Amino acid sequence: MPLMPQGEIPDFNPHSNLHLAPWACHPAATRGRRYAEAPTPTRNDHQRDRDRIVHSSAFRRLVYKTQVFVNHEGDLFRTRLTHSLEVAQMGRSIARPLGLNEDLVEAICLAHDLGHTPFGHAGQDALNECMHDWGGFEHNLQSLRVVDRLEERYPDFDGLNLTFETREGVLKHCSATNAHLLEQQEPGGVAQRFLLKQQPSLEAQLANLADAIAYNAHDVDDGVRSGLITLEQLQSIPLFAGHYQQVLHDHPHLQAADQSRRLLYESIRRMLSAQVYDVIATTQANIAAAGVASVQDVRQSGQRLVAFSPSMHYNSQALKTFLLHHLYRHPQVMQTMTAAQQVVRELFAYYLEHPQTMKPRFAQRAQQAAAAQDTAARARAVADFVAGMTDRYAASEHQRLTGQRLLA
Repeated sequence: MPLMPQGEIPDFNPHSNLHLAPWACHPAATRGRRYAEAPTPTRNDHQRDRDRIVHSSAFRRLVYKTQVFVNHEGDLFRTRLTHSLEVAQMGRSIARPLGLNEDLVEAICLAHDLGHTPFGHAGQDALNECMHDWGGFEHNLQSLRVVDRLEERYPDFDGLNLTFETREGVLKHCSATNAHLLEQQEPGGVAQRFLLKQQPSLEAQLANLADAIAYNAHDVDDGVRSGLITLEQLQSIPLFAGHYQQVLHDHPHLQAADQSRRLLYESIRRMLSAQVYDVIATTQANIAAAGVASVQDVRQSGQRLVAFSPSMHYNSQALKTFLLHHLYRHPQVMQTMTAAQQVVRELFAYYLEHPQTMKPRFAQRAQQAAAAQDTAARARAVADFVAGMTDRYAASEHQRLTGQRLLA
């Protein structure tokens, strides 16, 4: 076969190998980008979104952002980056048998936490307190800010200029106040569905549920690894206990003390599989019952179609409640998170008073806002800077600026 001349692109249709259901978002029918760009010859628009997310600075920073345990507490605990990868894997596994757009699901899953603060939900809560008088802080909205504005990679626009469908999935929650503000800035855009009480695409719904499935499972793993929860405690949770007992029945040799990791992993694997199969079966039934035949039918269906069965939803919620009380609110975790919140609050207060000490582009925004006597814009510049920090950068900056070492 003769070689292609250097620089020539082979004849290839990036949509030719897609086999999507009628209710899936087809990349050829995308509602487009905020700034028009020519298509690429080898990737469809949602594959292009995924690749832009993977190459973004915000995505790389997730490797040093807390899931449950702060980065310095152990090398094997999940971070926001590994969590996002696990969510994407879970989303793809469910998307394929449902005939959904795997590339779009993957893009949304990889981007869903780009706006998360350092120190997980504790950092988010602290920054929301700091921004109380200036519109608050929502990490979903911040993820949209990251992909729409804060990334600086392209010569002619801010952000990553992702497609409507990916951006819609990233903004999975939004307050009414923020939805109105976004609608003013982008009429008919990603916030409109919150005002019209419509549903997002099935791909966005799936990314949201895959997030919950993934973090429940890996937080069980990390919680046991940390010693903060035990296999004995987990016997009270039907979703875990049933699979655990079946694993012991099928593999009695795993009762040995030195086999506990294998026992845990196999129990979690089966728990995950059960949830995946439940979502696929329930969603197929919901789609049939709702009679949807297009993406627009999905949006106007009035209900979430990607879902657990009632019994699986109950069991999933029971596990979530267990983790809340026994892991997320464990005294050891709470002690670390209390210190982390102090770091975030004190960094915010310092930069608000001394904006010139931030990175240049944030300092410039804050100083311009101060000159215009726009206190809200000044505070938002500070929030953007703090939210983008990794755990270790926030801790080291706090120590440098205050002389305190709150996080060993």
